[in-house]
Amino acid sequence: MERQTGTTPGPPAQVARQPAAAPLDDVDRRMIAELVQDGRMAVRTLAERLHISRANAYSRLGRLVRDRVIRGFSVRLDPVQIGLTTAVYVTMQIEQDAWRDVRERLTRLPAIQHFALTGGAFDIIALARVPDQAHLRTLILDEIQSIPGVRNTQTQLVFEEVPDEVLLP
Repeated sequence: MERQTGTTPGPPAQVARQPAAAPLDDVDRRMIAELVQDGRMAVRTLAERLHISRANAYSRLGRLVRDRVIRGFSVRLDPVQIGLTTAVYVTMQIEQDAWRDVRERLTRLPAIQHFALTGGAFDIIALARVPDQAHLRTLILDEIQSIPGVRNTQTQLVFEEVPDEVLLP
């Protein structure tokens, strides 16, 4: 599980559209790959691995952060180790004119780790983590289904997860 800190946004919220970032070159891509493996790497070490100057590394890193290619640095937690032993995907059908309010209410639920507004059979899919079935029941029946505009929910239990890193193509 990854929880963002600092200036990184949490669950989806209204984000102003940014101008397109400059295209990534090979050095940018290698820098990102190194930081995905170790986000705490010193810039000096990063520069050495990329065979560029420290000033160039600082400049590139600053640009990648400023352009929001890199949206923050975080700690990846093992959800089971911190007591969140039950993971589910919750799909929701909502009243179409209520999506803004539903989105806002979902951002306030601590158990919701991520959600997306989607097209198709359901309108929203959310990843939630809770300690146990009692907390899951409360989340679904008392919290999510009580949100005005939520018409229907379905819950899919997660048995196993693969790492959630975003890798460059």
